[in-house]
Amino acid sequence: MAAAAASRAARRVLSPRLLTASRHLHASASEGSAREASTSFIHPAAIVHPDAAIGQGVSIGPFCTVGASARIGDACQLHTGSHVMGHTELGEGCVVLNGAILGADLPGRTVIGENNVIGNYAVVGVECQDLKYKSGEECFLHIGNNNEIREYCSIHRSSKTCDCTVIGDSNLIMGSCHIAHDCKIGNNNIFANSTLFGGHVVVEDYTHTAGAVVVHQFCHIGSFSFLGGGSVVAQDVPRYTMVAGDRAELRGLNLEGLRRNGFSDQEVRSLRKAYRKVFMAASSCQSSFEDRLAELGQEIELLESPSVSCMVESIRTSFEQGRRGICKFRSWNIS
Repeated sequence: MAAAAASRAARRVLSPRLLTASRHLHASASEGSAREASTSFIHPAAIVHPDAAIGQGVSIGPFCTVGASARIGDACQLHTGSHVMGHTELGEGCVVLNGAILGADLPGRTVIGENNVIGNYAVVGVECQDLKYKSGEECFLHIGNNNEIREYCSIHRSSKTCDCTVIGDSNLIMGSCHIAHDCKIGNNNIFANSTLFGGHVVVEDYTHTAGAVVVHQFCHIGSFSFLGGGSVVAQDVPRYTMVAGDRAELRGLNLEGLRRNGFSDQEVRSLRKAYRKVFMAASSCQSSFEDRLAELGQEIELLESPSVSCMVESIRTSFEQGRRGICKFRSWNIS
C-alpha cells in the first residue's frame, strides 16, 4: 500500500514535467518544419547575385542565373538553365521551366504576378523589335496572375517610356506565340500555337484564336470573339463575332463560344437579330451599312440587351479616328 501511494505521488510530480517537456519537443519539431519550409534551395551550379531578393521556399536549379536587381517571390521554382535578369519581379508561386529567359538588362521593369507558369525556352520581358525604340529608354511589361505561357513564346516590353505591354489574368498562351510591344491583353483568353500579335494590338476578354493566326498592329479584338485558324486579321474584330480567312472576314457570331460562356438563349437570340439587321440586310433593303447601324441604334427593345449594346459600341468605336474599321463582311442578302 505504501509503495502504491509513493508511485502515485511520483506520477503527480513528474506528469507536469513530462507534459512541459513534450510541449517543448513538439514546438521544436514545428519550428524545424517551418524553417525547412521557409528555406530556399539554391543549387551549387546556379549563379545568384548577392543583391538579388529571394523569397522563402524558393527552388533554384542548376545553371540558373539571377541578376542583382531581380526579386523572386515565395515558393517560386526556377528549373534548370532558366534566367531572371534586369529589374524583374516574379510573384509568389511562379514556375519557370528549363531555358526560359525573364527580363533583360534594360532600363525599365518586368513585373510578373503570382502563380504563372513560364514554359521551356520562352523569352519574356526583353527589348522590343520596334525600330522606333531608342536604346536607353525605359520600357515596361506587366503580367497578371495565373497565366500559362508555353514553350518558345516571346513577349516583349513596350517601345516607349510612356507605354507598357500588359497581359491580364488567367490566359493560356500556347507554344510559339508572339506578343509584341505595347499590346494590351485582357483576361481568360486562349491563344493557340503560333498566334502572332503585332505591336499595339488590344485583345479584350474571353477571346479564342485557332492556330497560326496573324493580327496586324493596332487592331482591336473584341470580347468573346473567335479567330479561325490561319486567319490574317488586318482590321478590328467586333465583340461576339467570328472571323476567318486571308484577309479575315466576318463569318457570323461565335455561337459556340457564347454557349460555353453561359450566355442565355434570349441573349443569343437578341445578338443574332442585331447581327442580321446590320450585316445581312434583306434583298429589298437599299440602305448602307452606316444607315443600318444607325437604325439598330434606334431599336430600343434590342438595345435593352447589354450584349447587343456592347456589340454596337464595339462596331462604332472601330470607326473612330485612328482606328482601322472592322473586318470586311460578305454581302449576304436574305429575302
